[in-house]
Amino acid sequence: MSRIQAQQDAQLTRAVLPLLTLTLLADEESYGYQLIERLADLGLEVTTGLMYPLLSRLERDGMVSTRMVPSTSGPPRKYFALTEDGHTTRASVRQQWQIVATAVDLATEKENTPHA
Repeated sequence: MSRIQAQQDAQLTRAVLPLLTLTLLADEESYGYQLIERLADLGLEVTTGLMYPLLSRLERDGMVSTRMVPSTSGPPRKYFALTEDGHTTRASVRQQWQIVATAVDLATEKENTPHA
């Protein structure tokens, strides 16, 4: 993979990461590293350097709430859960994503159609 392709992949990941994070948190509350693991299960590699600043931003913007939970294997974990504003934002961003995804699908289908 070229350096330019790697940069484009990273930009795309950063663009969709808030929607994916809000969606995963809509399913169940999670701590940061657990979210990274859940994203990896979906085939998306995300670093802690991307995830934790995003979670801080989402918390600051009122999209998620947090609570500390004791851990048997170390320090307490900070769990994140979607707020009402988070649910509303997720629905809005998802709707916008659908518009973009449809446009990409239409453009790429057209690209693969033989010209008359």
